[in-house]
Amino acid sequence: MELAHKDHLLAAVHRLLGVATLVLCLIAELFVLVLHLHRALYLLPVCAMLLLLRRSGLRADISLVDFAYLRPPRRLRVTTPGILEHFRLIGCFDDGSVEFMSRVVEASGMCNETYFPAPLHRIPPSATHADAVQEAGALFFPTLDELFAKTGVPPSAVGALVVNCSGFCPAPSLASVIVNRYGMRGDVKAFSLSGMGCAAGLVGVDVARGVLRAHEGAVQHAVVVSAEIVTVGWYAGKDPSKLLLNCVFRTGCAAALLSNTVVEATPAKYRLVALTRTNLAADDRGYASALREEDDEGITGFSIGRGLGGVARDLLRAHLPSLGAEILPWHEKLRYAAALVRFHYYRRQSSSKKLLDKDVQDAVPKPNFLAGAKHLCLPASGMPMIRKLAEGLGVGEREAEAALGTFQRFGNQSASSLWYQLAYHEAKGRVRKGDRVWQLGMGSGPKANSAVWERVVADGGGAVAPAADEGPWGDCVHRFPVREQPRTEFD
Repeated sequence: MELAHKDHLLAAVHRLLGVATLVLCLIAELFVLVLHLHRALYLLPVCAMLLLLRRSGLRADISLVDFAYLRPPRRLRVTTPGILEHFRLIGCFDDGSVEFMSRVVEASGMCNETYFPAPLHRIPPSATHADAVQEAGALFFPTLDELFAKTGVPPSAVGALVVNCSGFCPAPSLASVIVNRYGMRGDVKAFSLSGMGCAAGLVGVDVARGVLRAHEGAVQHAVVVSAEIVTVGWYAGKDPSKLLLNCVFRTGCAAALLSNTVVEATPAKYRLVALTRTNLAADDRGYASALREEDDEGITGFSIGRGLGGVARDLLRAHLPSLGAEILPWHEKLRYAAALVRFHYYRRQSSSKKLLDKDVQDAVPKPNFLAGAKHLCLPASGMPMIRKLAEGLGVGEREAEAALGTFQRFGNQSASSLWYQLAYHEAKGRVRKGDRVWQLGMGSGPKANSAVWERVVADGGGAVAPAADEGPWGDCVHRFPVREQPRTEFD
């Protein structure tokens, strides 16, 4: 509470100084007017007032101080042969379901080092409320311990906490679990986001940004925690559209510390350049493309519709123009506009409809998003989807490497995957001062969210040395991504 009172006192002092400065400027203006001093002296108090008003109207820059991501204990590791045997032994799946999940897992490209929560290692798997609460603690606490240790910011200094977990919403909330564990201050602004899918992490960043701006001075640090409680997502039925999550979802957790102040003791690594959100939940087809529901036997699971690819395409078409307007430089906007004009001109000039459909349509120009962000973090939903998304964005496999490598190493970790990908770029030593990183999250709803971060500090001569990464990528990043993947008819 002492730290909370200190923050409120500092905010009050800042407001008082602003009012005092404004009053002094007015008094100086009257003084110049009454004494008929030189006209040029009128400019001094006017300029001071303008500077004060401009400063008060500026939004605080939001920075990413640092982030931490979890490497689960090795005892929770699942190999491909092990999980296939697990499917056969637990007794809740018929032969058709086992065969379907086996084909999906074998074709997925995931390695033998992904992780399942402890309750799902049991035979039969346990998915009780108590198991989910235990899993939440096993994810949150080690990750936050590492974050506080890396940044040197104590839990008592955190003024806002945002926790996103799509499938698990207990009472007390997951945010309250963390507040209780770390004894956070009484005025901490805590939020729990649920049901928002793989895009929830950047929603959490947006919520934290709003709090930091609305309570500038009183709240200087915000923590965003992204995780998925896989235990409650386990599906023990026979519907193939619901069995997919058993095959690709794995354990992961990440926590990020945001700030609206610059402190030498805790310098920020990144500056938030842009954050854009798009929500198409009003569209019935998109709304029903991915949802949690019961099957014909009353077993609850998460369904993934066959039209999900088309929904994702429409979602990106709605999302990317808004993002491009924010992050693309003017020369790229002009180049893209000129390319569109040429395309539509040749399209009108084309006399053959077949030629238009076959050749011209493939030549539709695309903006070069690499002009606005050098490094990409994409939804790690699966190898084919990552490659199709990269193709749609007009980038190659090199730019999609972080998403491919993260999925191969850790599987689909929902919203936390974007932070594992940022750590991948850092572990490879690629993020240099001035570079921009684009995090793109897409989730049920459907919704698409983007955050663009700019590196503002340099480590090791302008790049993050691979040896400096002591986390999950530290001893294995050189092995990913695996270039050659087995291909089956499922792909």
